[in-house]
Amino acid sequence: MFQLTKEEAINLMSQFALSSSRSQFATLKQGQNIKYLPFVFTQEGVAMLSSVLNSERAIQVNILIMRAFVRLKEALISYDKLAAKINELEKKYIGHDEKMRNIFEAIRQLIASPPEKKRRITGFSRT
Repeated sequence: MFQLTKEEAINLMSQFALSSSRSQFATLKQGQNIKYLPFVFTQEGVAMLSSVLNSERAIQVNILIMRAFVRLKEALISYDKLAAKINELEKKYIGHDEKMRNIFEAIRQLIASPPEKKRRITGFSRT
């Protein structure tokens, strides 16, 4: 268990405010009235707490919390994989724009009509 910083507590309170349906007139502005910084549990803390609490409700709540931690870890892992894939694609196609410009320029030169050549007169001249 550890105590949140004021910034973390304000962020946490704003998340609860977005998800709850409290009266807008009966509450203060976000983070204005934080008297005490909240304490929170780590995943290991929740596991240790479940060994102490023996009620059926406490067991069910601990199971739900542990599942939430598992989902959070899965989301972080998939986020890391996605970030790695984006970096890989960025490295692969870093010079792609310049190469495409060169290809289009070459195509334009092929499509353009050839420059007129000065014709050489063949045959006899009467001078």
